[in-house]
Amino acid sequence: MSDLILSPNIDDADDFYAELLAAHEGLEKAGSDALNARLVLVLANHIGDKAVLSDAIRAATLADK
Repeated sequence: MSDLILSPNIDDADDFYAELLAAHEGLEKAGSDALNARLVLVLANHIGDKAVLSDAIRAATLADK
């Protein structure tokens, strides 16, 4: 089992963010939401560790508070 990494850990983070924004260009809210949902599921499958995914859900939920 791996620990959830919350510190910056993406090479070329600005390029990734630009690519993510570009993927949403021209989409209506519903299409953008669907893209985000598909991306979450693809990445969750790649991670494949339920404990890490649960930690990520908790971390994301706490970020709103």
